[in-house]
Amino acid sequence: MKNIEHDYLKLLKDILDNGVEKQDRTGTGTLSVFGRQIRHKMSVGFPLLTTKKMPFKTIVTELLWFLRGDTNIKYLVNNGCNIWTGDAYKNYSAFYSLSEHIKLLTQEEFIDKIKTDDEFAKCWGELGPIYGAQWRNWLNVPGETNKGGKDQIANLIRDLKTNPDSRRLMVNAWNVGELDQMVLPPCHYGFQVYTRELSFHQRIAVCLYLKPETKFAIHVDENERLMDIWNIPKRCISLMWNQRSVDTPLGLPFNIASYALLLKMIANEVNMFPDELIGNLGDCHIYLDQVDGVKEQLTRQPMSLPKVTIQDGIYCSSPSDILLENYESHPAINFPLSN
Repeated sequence: MKNIEHDYLKLLKDILDNGVEKQDRTGTGTLSVFGRQIRHKMSVGFPLLTTKKMPFKTIVTELLWFLRGDTNIKYLVNNGCNIWTGDAYKNYSAFYSLSEHIKLLTQEEFIDKIKTDDEFAKCWGELGPIYGAQWRNWLNVPGETNKGGKDQIANLIRDLKTNPDSRRLMVNAWNVGELDQMVLPPCHYGFQVYTRELSFHQRIAVCLYLKPETKFAIHVDENERLMDIWNIPKRCISLMWNQRSVDTPLGLPFNIASYALLLKMIANEVNMFPDELIGNLGDCHIYLDQVDGVKEQLTRQPMSLPKVTIQDGIYCSSPSDILLENYESHPAINFPLSN
């Protein structure tokens, strides 16, 4: 069955065929196109790519870190996630590189010291007011969640429960006043959710999707009552995210899965059915040192998408609360990361 992975592979080929060569801040160089969109119906399956093996626990850990309002990599490295380690290490190296009296730690030594030395972690693990701060604590001190800043996630959940047809169901990470304090300005800088009521027949379809063994009654009113008892959602919810800069081989597969997971968590929290995931993508690029890996990936056929189940909605506290089932994939591709 056709799913988002087919569109993702088309995007990779589009960049190879039509991308212009551009320089970038990392000095690596890219092939780049501008202004693309991808869409996925969540009922088809969870959009975790299968043409290369994806580190699902790493994706989960990063999202939970955002939702904690955390901006220090200590939580990440303690949970085996090193997505942001390169950015923190780059800051540390730049500060000490000109010193004749300090021997620079290797990145492995740096990670170990973050894990074991709280004072070192407080100083060098901090990334500034990035996603977690903006989502949970807009305009407040990084690391001090809910100390007077705007908690955009809590506000979103409240509004979904009280005014689900609002056109203001948005969360923004692009805080212009604090961009210069961030180790990296947000690549995916905001998202919006949209809900709609399900018709009786759509609700029946959702019920059969969630409870395939369901036996319905003859009378419509009785089925309405049964679905209410079973707590079958009466609305569905979609999520659209906006992204200015898209590392298409390495970063975008993480972004797709992360926002799909966030959509499922929000839907779970407000008892709605996850409907459509949409990504609006700005500068979509392939780094020049990723081209060979992309060509390898384009030779592979997508497999069936897996299933993900969640406990505790938006307030999951551990990666173990999120279960990935029936995931099969081709082998991993080791794409270089340009910091």
